[in-house]
Amino acid sequence: MDTKIIKVNSEMFEDSEIEEACEILKKNGLVAFPTETVYGLGGDAMHKEASAKIYAAKGRPSDNPLIVHISDRESLKDIAKEVPQKAVKLMDAFWPGPMTLIFKKTDKVPYSTTGGLDTVAVRMPSHPVARELISQSGVYIAAPSANTSGRPSPTKAEHVIEDLSGKIDMIIDGGSVGIGLESTIVDVSEEVPVILRPGYITKSMLEDIVGEVKVDPAIVGETPKKNIVAKAPGMKYRHYAPKGDMTIVEGSREDVASKINELAKQKIDEGCKVAIIATDETKEEYKYGIVKSIGSRKTEGSIAAGLYDILRDMDHIGAQYIYAESFSDDRLGGAIMNRMIKAAGHHLIHV
Repeated sequence: MDTKIIKVNSEMFEDSEIEEACEILKKNGLVAFPTETVYGLGGDAMHKEASAKIYAAKGRPSDNPLIVHISDRESLKDIAKEVPQKAVKLMDAFWPGPMTLIFKKTDKVPYSTTGGLDTVAVRMPSHPVARELISQSGVYIAAPSANTSGRPSPTKAEHVIEDLSGKIDMIIDGGSVGIGLESTIVDVSEEVPVILRPGYITKSMLEDIVGEVKVDPAIVGETPKKNIVAKAPGMKYRHYAPKGDMTIVEGSREDVASKINELAKQKIDEGCKVAIIATDETKEEYKYGIVKSIGSRKTEGSIAAGLYDILRDMDHIGAQYIYAESFSDDRLGGAIMNRMIKAAGHHLIHV
């Protein structure tokens, strides 16, 4: 398959520029497009053929739910069996934006889109290209991240091209995304909302709107067992992973640097290629291996925005062993560490 790549200015584009992409979606084809979080791989959420193509292109297990992207709340009538009052309050506060809500699904939504579940994940993105693509095509777009399953999510069109060129119909290159972490997923199908995946919208932000909010144990626990039912993307399988063996080291700044230097030297002495994920403030403290800065701890969101790019960079340099600092002190620390721990296969050292 030849994958067509088109470039658009995300802040200023004509409807005609994405007309072909809309036609592809209407015909059950696949289009990768930018959102404010990461690039999504889109297909018609209401047709099981499109969902099957998405799973095949990504190499994604078919019991891993897809997120349905909409451009207006009226669309929920076709998708959600009921919309609780707490969900309305959250939508008022955070839609359009990086928040996905889990509802009980209608019969119109195929089980192929929901991973066999009676619930459906729905998001209204704020990115201009994503919103216009949904609206202009008239298609509710099922869209997981536009990457090979298990790999770091794409924050640039180049990442999508690297993983999916030749496997999908079109890639819309809208430049780098803004946030760089997938949406916060909140289950509103029960009385008390439950966070199933942390993201830019934090627990405290949600609690300010609806009061009590729980966090699913899978977010902070060990890798879930194979036979669990995953209500949201990313809960069941290893995600975001570079090819090398990755370890996160947490503790005081001095202790972390000392331990990483010790581990890096040991692997280099064994003849291995080692890389270190540091920050602008700490990169000079590492004496061994290839040192890469993920961003600055002083700049809000800098580390989140650079996470997937630097994980992919680890593959480009051929790192066999990767040692990373912990980033739990950032406002987005919970979301960042959730992704990093999954990328590291839960390899975490406390010093």
